[in-house]
Amino acid sequence: MLNVFQQGDHPVLPRASHDEASRQNFAKGLRGFIQREVLPGLTPLFAKTAAESQSLGVDLASRHDVRKAMKKEPFFQSYAALNRTAQELLWLSVVDTIERDWPRLAAEVKAREGQGGELRIPEAFDVPRYVTALDIHCMPGGYASRHDAEQFAAGALYERGVYLYGMGYGGPFNDGKGRSVVNYIRRTMPDFAPTRVLDMGCTVGHSTLPYKEFFPEAEVWGIDVAEPLVRYAHARSVALGETVNFAQMNAEKTEFEDASFDLVVSHILLHETSGKAMPRIFDECFRLLRPGGLMIHCDLPPFDLMDPFTQFILDNETYYNNEPFWGAMREMDQVGLAKNAGFDPETIRFDTAPMVIREYAGADAKGYDAAKADELADREFKAGEYAPGGGWEVLIARKP
Repeated sequence: MLNVFQQGDHPVLPRASHDEASRQNFAKGLRGFIQREVLPGLTPLFAKTAAESQSLGVDLASRHDVRKAMKKEPFFQSYAALNRTAQELLWLSVVDTIERDWPRLAAEVKAREGQGGELRIPEAFDVPRYVTALDIHCMPGGYASRHDAEQFAAGALYERGVYLYGMGYGGPFNDGKGRSVVNYIRRTMPDFAPTRVLDMGCTVGHSTLPYKEFFPEAEVWGIDVAEPLVRYAHARSVALGETVNFAQMNAEKTEFEDASFDLVVSHILLHETSGKAMPRIFDECFRLLRPGGLMIHCDLPPFDLMDPFTQFILDNETYYNNEPFWGAMREMDQVGLAKNAGFDPETIRFDTAPMVIREYAGADAKGYDAAKADELADREFKAGEYAPGGGWEVLIARKP
């Protein structure tokens, strides 16, 4: 199933040759093999390791305890090494395509300048160190790479690479997280109709565009600290026929006016920030929202909802995939942060937005059919990051 869904084409998508596509599909398939065939082997290994530890009077009570015991095991070492190799391989397989396809890509992006929604790129911008200090997700050059004069190559690399990383679970347009949250809003808050929406940490706009599709009258903005990502996001949205605005801004302190949005969202942004940045982001969300407006952050569940072994599996991203804040973010009191920012305590909660892949039925141009949601609700899916329960965890809070 993981290799059935192919990425949807559009003019600014890097176009692979036959051999390049074969390499990329191998990288995608390798990730799927690791998730399906290798990862499950850690469960009996952990049971054996935990029993041996208990016989010695040692209880593996935390993910750190589990890691200390498991990292000595050859099977786990092989899993971790193979997972890291597969991650690096998928990026490298896309780099070749971008370099060969560069003249066409550059022409397609340039042809869309000045079209669609607004694109704001400041003359000088200070990208946070938590983005520039390392190549997040092992992506060569990082999100804010400035190696190309046209300043969009990192966006093109992210577009194709993230699809391979997600093994197709995000759908043909990689918009599964945005669609999942939008569908959650439509089902649980059918009367909520935002007129202005902000997507923080939008990368290339995968999750941003569904808000414009489902709320066509709304003014939709996507912001990110990385110029190549928002520049590519703008060209991509034009190529897909959506009028969405993009800007290079920091979610910790944007340039938008007070009380100017009805809905502020993010999709797996928080774990790529820092302990100092998160409270500022929550405060900024509160400042930007109109009274009655909603803040929704979509990510994986907090660690207190998981057993130590599942925490350990997820925390491999921290140790082996250049995600230093991955584990620490899940230990932060996000409900407390929302309360401190001023959100109504009675409205602050975690909930689950079912993954939109549950609704795959091929009923429309993008391969989704919301009517199938209830029928498929009991199907079990797991994300590339081993997300339990087939859903994205959403933190929701309303401004009084």
